[in-house]
Amino acid sequence: MDFRRLETAELSGKTALVRVDFNVPRKDCGSISDDTRIQAALPTIKAIRAAGGKVVLLSHFGRPKGETKPELSLSFLLPVLEEHLGETIGFTDGFDPSAITENITLLENTRFQPGETKGDEALTKEWAKLGDVFVQDAFSVSHRDHVSSAGLAKFMPAYAGLATERELDHLAQALENPAKPVLGVVGGAKVSTKIDLLSNLVEKLDMLAIGGGMANTFLAAQGYPVGKSLCEHDLAETALEILKAADKAGCRILLPIDVVAATDFAANAPHRVCGLNDVAPHEMILDAGPETVNGLADAIDRAKTLIWNGPLGAFEIEPFDTSTIEAAQYAAKRVKNNDLIAVAGGGDTVAALKHAGAAQDFTFISTAGGAFLEWMEGKELPGVEILRPKKGEA
Repeated sequence: MDFRRLETAELSGKTALVRVDFNVPRKDCGSISDDTRIQAALPTIKAIRAAGGKVVLLSHFGRPKGETKPELSLSFLLPVLEEHLGETIGFTDGFDPSAITENITLLENTRFQPGETKGDEALTKEWAKLGDVFVQDAFSVSHRDHVSSAGLAKFMPAYAGLATERELDHLAQALENPAKPVLGVVGGAKVSTKIDLLSNLVEKLDMLAIGGGMANTFLAAQGYPVGKSLCEHDLAETALEILKAADKAGCRILLPIDVVAATDFAANAPHRVCGLNDVAPHEMILDAGPETVNGLADAIDRAKTLIWNGPLGAFEIEPFDTSTIEAAQYAAKRVKNNDLIAVAGGGDTVAALKHAGAAQDFTFISTAGGAFLEWMEGKELPGVEILRPKKGEA
């Protein structure tokens, strides 16, 4: 997609307001348990400093819901950022431009302000006084029409940070201008949470494999017994409509052709592989069977691009993680052989691919969650729309 990139911004002598995602997980002792989001922001901060610009960092942390809560203050990040960046980091509540005395300044938790999540214009104007350009480097919140994720672009030019740029380039590679054929793998518990996603993908993909609990709804809609399986029987008509739309669009749907059925949802519960017509009333489907995995591997062989969202079975408990592990590892192997572009993200996807030991070999894995899903659903993201060049803009 076409968007304003950081390399095109005039930064020398300017102050950039940079939206980052520092909503990092912390241990009980207060230390950061995973600094992936901090590491992701460093290249953009360093690039702005190298270009002669100052930086004001904006991020939320936790769910303060418009209240100032000391335990959710971002002050704990100051020593961490100073260690990574080798500079003194300033700290401000964002209402006094004269407080921006350091080359890098961290703004207090944006969601301490009730107007932040409402896109309040008065708050937007106050924060806009702190800088000259806006840099959106938190794709994870780009689906939010908040002051710090989109609103600031009303009062200053907006550019994609390097992390957001990487995300958008890979998503475009997977869905906007993909190498064909394109295969989608969508798993998870419920069809109800992914109706928009499935409806959009069948219009864009050549093949779509549906797994996890949501596959049970499609099987039941076609008349197969699913026993005590997780299944949204009330969405049978919706499932059939999605299948019809796929057929009309020329998208081949891949559903399980055999399943792993068990009597209990528990690790190593008694289980068996059976055909679609053989699931007993007291059994539940907890994974796809080996023939289904073989069929998915064949589809992966034919594909040039793979988009993956969600696990294929109850991957949290053994041995019902088998289909997810085998399919993910097979896809990763093809990526390593330069035969496949594989992009994944959303929900439990990252955890599932890490569990499979395949995450590091995928072309790109988004940790954006909701923003990734809304992008895949074909929705406009406020924090992305602000980056598009205006009509007549070079």
